[in-house]
Amino acid sequence: MPPLDAPQTELATIPALVAELRRTFDTGRTRPIAWRRKQLQRLLALVTEREAELCEAVAADFGKPRFEAWATETGFVASDVKHTLSNLARWMRPERAPTNLTAMPGRSRVVREPLGCVLIIAPWNYPIQLVLSPLAAALAAGNCAVLKPSELTPHVSAVLAKLVPEYLDREAVCVVGGAVDETTALLRERWDHIFFTGGGTVGRVVMEAAAKHLTPVTLELGGKSPCIVDDDVDLETAARRIVWGKFVNAGQTCVAPDYVLVHRKVESALLDAMKSVITEFYGADPQQSPDLTRIVNTRHHARLVALLGDGEVVTGGTHDAATRYLAPTILTKVNLDGALMRDEIFGPILPIIPVDSVDEAIRFVRAREKPLALYVYSRRRASVDDVLAQTSSGGVCINDCLMHLGVHELPFGGVGPSGMGAYHGKAGFECFSHRKAVLDRPTFIDPVLRYPPYTADRERWARRVL
Repeated sequence: MPPLDAPQTELATIPALVAELRRTFDTGRTRPIAWRRKQLQRLLALVTEREAELCEAVAADFGKPRFEAWATETGFVASDVKHTLSNLARWMRPERAPTNLTAMPGRSRVVREPLGCVLIIAPWNYPIQLVLSPLAAALAAGNCAVLKPSELTPHVSAVLAKLVPEYLDREAVCVVGGAVDETTALLRERWDHIFFTGGGTVGRVVMEAAAKHLTPVTLELGGKSPCIVDDDVDLETAARRIVWGKFVNAGQTCVAPDYVLVHRKVESALLDAMKSVITEFYGADPQQSPDLTRIVNTRHHARLVALLGDGEVVTGGTHDAATRYLAPTILTKVNLDGALMRDEIFGPILPIIPVDSVDEAIRFVRAREKPLALYVYSRRRASVDDVLAQTSSGGVCINDCLMHLGVHELPFGGVGPSGMGAYHGKAGFECFSHRKAVLDRPTFIDPVLRYPPYTADRERWARRVL
């Protein structure tokens, strides 16, 4: 595909666009399960029938291999939608709740209702998955939605702007194209929920804007996800899984291992195994590999190249600004006070830090902000249990990387600076639903204990009941 500027929506049209979606929601047509199922089926058709077009757009924006584009973008969304379709009726069913004696006779239940009009702001690193998976959850819950793709992936943004109105209810779902000005204009509007995926700096801007309307938010922010490697471990398997988890999408993944804390006894063996795996995956010259994604733009590429000075290169380190190439790189002798260990790397650079024990690794993690993901590799159940009990993170994967994201019924979200709220599977449906409490009481009997006059006898009986 030729170079392309991101499609832009006229700023002046945004208020009317949002008002139109709200009118649609107010008609009630998005509430029935038939509408929700139809939209989900159409979304599934979008990512399956137009898979080639979507994958070509991702490749045009930053060179993502077709297999990765299918596995982490269109295929991921298709699997998510299928799971939602299979479970939607059960998720929508009112949930019975016990009724205590003070409200008897009566029946209590929780009813899920849609929030209304929601805004989904997506990042560039998984530009299909991270806009359409939240949309699937929003549609399942019966909402109208505005999608704001990233301007850094203009080909994907253009394809979504074309396909979304072709496949989905265009009076209930729309795409707004543009950059900072358009996002700012959207954030001025009143929403019933804002779902944002991206960095913490912009996340704070989103939360501040939402506060003006008391709008609830879901923030998927990322952070420095650690990987702990014990000395009692299957090194070959650990090396393969860490290398894959780090360098898929060229490390531009919010849950990629950001650094490895490895037991000093096995540091050398792990490094040798990882170097061997990198060659196995990407060849002797990774720049020629068709399976290595490029960095999204020159600004990010320059930032990553600058980080190479914060450690000693064990393998990789080569780069080419013209093609935005950066080799899969492993660093040792890391400057713990530099930008490499202060900021989320978000690229194909992996610092290796030796420790003397799992306990030392735990202390290292606890001294820093809570990450979005944490990975621990060990054959010792006690070591794994210690990590689980003594650290806090959005999610944990034991003896693997990234794969917890593919379990539909595991909620995906951060904690503290790595985010708030969660989605995927039922958690996504709940994210975009209001859990409304309902108490249904008959009128054939009306106990008088709560009514004046408040006599001593009534108070005595009331105290027994409460």
